[in-house]
Amino acid sequence: MVDTDLDDMFSPSATADPYSYFGYLRELSPVYWNKRYQVWVVTGYDDVTYVLRHPELFSSAFWKNDPIGAFPPIRPEDEDHYHFATNVISKFTNQLDSPDHMRIRKAIHSYFSPNAVERWRPLVRDVIKNLLNEIRGKNNVDLMAEFATPLPVMIISRFLGIAEKDKDALHWFSKQLRFIARTDEDRMKSLAGGIKDLSREIEKEVSYREKKKTNDLLSMMVRAHEEGIYSRDEVVANAMFILFAGHETTINLICNGVLAFIGSPDEWERLKQDGNTVYSATEECLRYEPPVKRVQRLSTSDILLGGKTIKKNQRVFAVISSANRDPEKFHRPDVFNISRHPNPHIAFGGGVHHCLGVSLARMEGQECFMALANKVESMDVQTGSLQYQPSFNVRSLKSLPINWS
Repeated sequence: MVDTDLDDMFSPSATADPYSYFGYLRELSPVYWNKRYQVWVVTGYDDVTYVLRHPELFSSAFWKNDPIGAFPPIRPEDEDHYHFATNVISKFTNQLDSPDHMRIRKAIHSYFSPNAVERWRPLVRDVIKNLLNEIRGKNNVDLMAEFATPLPVMIISRFLGIAEKDKDALHWFSKQLRFIARTDEDRMKSLAGGIKDLSREIEKEVSYREKKKTNDLLSMMVRAHEEGIYSRDEVVANAMFILFAGHETTINLICNGVLAFIGSPDEWERLKQDGNTVYSATEECLRYEPPVKRVQRLSTSDILLGGKTIKKNQRVFAVISSANRDPEKFHRPDVFNISRHPNPHIAFGGGVHHCLGVSLARMEGQECFMALANKVESMDVQTGSLQYQPSFNVRSLKSLPINWS
């Protein structure tokens, strides 16, 4: 059901079911001007991929250069919190255009290469095994809180080289960063507080590595600073970004994927019967319920897209979740099919800003779904009304209470 107010893209119904809302926009006007929020909403696969693959036309420096200000709007009394958060977030690699984007990315790219990430697969399996052993005896679990959330925090913390004793604290701080994507009017105070607390903790870790070199990702970033590639602030900001992005995406992939399997028990049985399908199954989970719903850009000049003229410095939302359900690109797009081929989804974006952690996220998803398929006979949701976080760019449940056997 689509609300009559098409400009209310943060309505409860659009949050609960973005596919109907953006699917309707895709049929009505694939490049749609939302007057309420002063943003172009791009929903068709070809148009979305065009936006993603032309960074010279669509800038990623949204937080820094948005001429209108905080999006969505915030309370006037929170402007100072907004400017503080913007100063840090604008240094995130996903918020930078070239050459700065490539400078930041190139220095750590080797740590995220497929071969480098593959060496972590045994560790990921062990972490999954231990987490499942802790909860497997229960008939009812909140899969998000008890499994999907601690898993990526434990993995990305080890990537960064964060001490075991600091993981709980870092998880709490990084959880506050989720307010980056929230639509709550009062979100800025919590976001700024989380950034300040997490910055202090990362500063401690950076100072330690300046005195004693190790082989973890954070040490690689410190060396980049010493070589003049990163500023000190860029080290802290991008360590923060990696911690946040490295677990938020995986949490959503696991929970959204499990929910898709619960809604398609025949596909769950297919995975259980043939473990080789886990690779294509993970890709279908990413297409069907992508962890990131949309990305934001700013136009760098007047651009003709989808028959509409986008003026310079206007907001542009490229809706990944809509593109991944475009019937012009995918056969029966609203059907969850783990054998789908080809499956050219864009869950990880595209172009130069293609997700840096794609290999890690994929591997974590593959190992999680396979481990669950080997141990769980059947699953169903405890409550008939699941709730999603009020977010403009991530598809994130508040919890996932399930019964399993």
